[in-house]
Amino acid sequence: MADPALLVLTRTTDYRHESIPAGIAALRALGGFGIHAHEDPAALEEPLDRYAAVVFLSTSGDVLTPAGRERLAAYVEGGGGFVGVHAAACTEYGWPYYGDLLGARFAGHPPVQPGRALVEDHDHPATRHLPPVWEVTDEWYDFRTSPRSSARVLLSADESSYDGGTMGDDHPLAWCRTQGAGRVFYTALGHPVEAYDDPLFRAHLRGGITWAAGR
Repeated sequence: MADPALLVLTRTTDYRHESIPAGIAALRALGGFGIHAHEDPAALEEPLDRYAAVVFLSTSGDVLTPAGRERLAAYVEGGGGFVGVHAAACTEYGWPYYGDLLGARFAGHPPVQPGRALVEDHDHPATRHLPPVWEVTDEWYDFRTSPRSSARVLLSADESSYDGGTMGDDHPLAWCRTQGAGRVFYTALGHPVEAYDDPLFRAHLRGGITWAAGR
């Protein structure tokens, strides 16, 4: 029997991350899922029921057609999984539903630098393997609002550990939530190419994807 498949969208109409190819390679290396990577928005216009989850891997700008928006919303509401990685929060600003689906929208970031990510919830596949304080070098995204009111926060940023954070004491970095009958996981980490070679980050991705896919 074939592995369940992930539809991985990497389309960008704004900033394009150099780490996208490394991200696709890391997802393929996780095992357990067939990876169907697409740049063409038409991929989201087809029936999505055959996918265990849809992954937006550092997408940016408006990446979907009106038909694709309808398909994605119906898929998640009907029980499909959705995973957003890093710049997925810089995506589909013109579609209000997407902001609600993801839980928060990107506001800005300081330069890439080392800092501390704090595990708020160890009882989740995306964080179960992590140390309570995770030393990581990444691009520390700030969000317009905290997703905490509608999401289960898994990982947050310790703004005292790096320069330029703007959210203060409530700075979620990774979270999960339900949308209709579907499951949504988002992680703000994943800017550097090197992140995708990090076993801890790969396990973080695997856990989030597995949870969103209901596996």
